[in-house]
Amino acid sequence: MLAIANLRKTYGNFVALDGLDLSIASGEILALLGPNGAGKTTTVKCLVGLLKPDQGSVQIDGADALTDASARRLVGYLPEVARLHETLTPWEFLLLKGRLFDLDDAVVADRGERFLRGFDILDRKDEPMVAFSKGMLQKVSISAALLTDPKLLVFDEPLSGLDVTTTLIVKQLMHEFAARGGAVLHCSHMLDVVENTADRIAVLDKGKLLACGSAAELREQAGKGAHEHLDDVFRSLVQASDPAATAKAILG
Repeated sequence: MLAIANLRKTYGNFVALDGLDLSIASGEILALLGPNGAGKTTTVKCLVGLLKPDQGSVQIDGADALTDASARRLVGYLPEVARLHETLTPWEFLLLKGRLFDLDDAVVADRGERFLRGFDILDRKDEPMVAFSKGMLQKVSISAALLTDPKLLVFDEPLSGLDVTTTLIVKQLMHEFAARGGAVLHCSHMLDVVENTADRIAVLDKGKLLACGSAAELREQAGKGAHEHLDDVFRSLVQASDPAATAKAILG
């Protein structure tokens, strides 16, 4: 469903991506991990069309996402910080996106009602979002990502601001989407969530792919035992400092 090959992107002398190869099959959830500045956001922005890479290719369901605008219509994108038109109501915002994607208003109404009811905010659909909490805005953002019936979901920290009940729903939603033949790219710093939701985990650092595989395969690549926590595996792969020692140093 997604094939990224030899992707490179620089900002002046800074190399954000250095020949990245990554793929996701239909029916699969791939988690993308990495420390701040690893290249995760740059990767996402390249594949959804917000950045043009210096070299490499991005294919979505066989279409060239860098040259064929229709390929990007196959993607449902939830950015890490979703900036909504908060003077609009949820219904108006979904209608705006639907019309930008040439969806009939009746289709938007049917899907939008289903999404907003599922996220328990249907009764707020005609209220301006300026007074919404972060969690409520996140629910609208997820609804907008699903609106166009995409084949690939790109979720960047999808659980941010959500309550426990909605968190469980969104995790199950990703599983159900993949079970129906879609593919999910899940960017997150929440390692416990990643381990419980992803089929494979890709670890990125300094623009390079350090490891990719199941949680068990990552433990093996990092030389860790089967019962090691994923955070210890991640820290070993990216050669991060000991968090306990760093916390003590910060506090003095």
